[in-house]
Amino acid sequence: MSEKSFNQDELDEPELDPRIQIELEKLNTATDEINKLEIELDESHTTFRMLLNESTRRLQALSRKLGSCIERSRPYWEAVEVAKVARVECQRAAVAYQRANEIHAAAKETVALAEQRFLSQDWKFDSAWQEMLNHATLKVTEAELKKAESGHEHRLRAATFRAAETRVQHLEEVQKRSIIKSRPYFEEKQLCQEQLNTQKKRIEELQNMVQKVKQEYSQSLTELEKISEEIHRRREMRRGPREPGVGAEKSSPVEETAKESLLEHLSRGMVQKYENDDNAFSLPDVNAELDCCDKHSLSSLSVGTSSERDDDEISEISHKLIQSRDVEGSSSNDWNELNVTVEKLKNLTTTIHCIED
Repeated sequence: MSEKSFNQDELDEPELDPRIQIELEKLNTATDEINKLEIELDESHTTFRMLLNESTRRLQALSRKLGSCIERSRPYWEAVEVAKVARVECQRAAVAYQRANEIHAAAKETVALAEQRFLSQDWKFDSAWQEMLNHATLKVTEAELKKAESGHEHRLRAATFRAAETRVQHLEEVQKRSIIKSRPYFEEKQLCQEQLNTQKKRIEELQNMVQKVKQEYSQSLTELEKISEEIHRRREMRRGPREPGVGAEKSSPVEETAKESLLEHLSRGMVQKYENDDNAFSLPDVNAELDCCDKHSLSSLSVGTSSERDDDEISEISHKLIQSRDVEGSSSNDWNELNVTVEKLKNLTTTIHCIED
């Protein structure tokens, strides 16, 4: 039910329900907020696409410039990332193990203090002391289990980190020259990933904010419907059932139900519109998009390195076309099209040579 219909329904009321004005203000505020956030969300989407296109362009240019050293050094840079993750997990496990040690030491100290006070006869042996001692002993047992689990986890994480570091050192020795040469590419890729991930996080925050405000809008609209139905029932109770005028036909229950269904459909139109707008833009995987850059560039590079073989193939194709013209009896138009195709192939080869130079 729209705002006009809500106001129109209450014209006959001696005094407007203050709840209506409150909910209408909430609707207006939510509408303005939704429009503002969606504009910002569209701008963020545009910025993300621009960043992605610019990142792709820069990485492809670097990939064409640096060549195959990128692919040769890729295992090293991937191993570096694995080692970084392993280091963080090892540090987290070390903190957990240290915390478990502290809890275990505190629990043991509590038990020792309770026993010492009992032996010094500061406390009497009663049910309260026995319950406290049992509770402290249980805490010690739990702390010991937690300490053992944390220690085992820490040893596993430390071993994983050492293995990752060993692999990094080995690859650095094997592909030292390729690593040095490809460093600008992977540093640029890391920078692009950070920028895109930051923008992606902002988009997700805006999407959550929009969803929250839309839920508030829906709640206000539902509350307005309840208020309107309540006022309508009070009005009907005061007036009683209306008799149809002279010559008028009395509405059947089916017609009344149809009218109510229509009003309900109109009242929920805006909410459905907002709900259908969600998830209209799906963000791509940043790492996957950037990984495609060097692969496409390497494929074009492989075309350039095999240009001599392409020259031979083009010459062979031209020779076969010349031989097949007389045999097949093709028309002059077909022959002209074939000539154009051959010229395009030759131009492509020339372009590849220029790129290599």
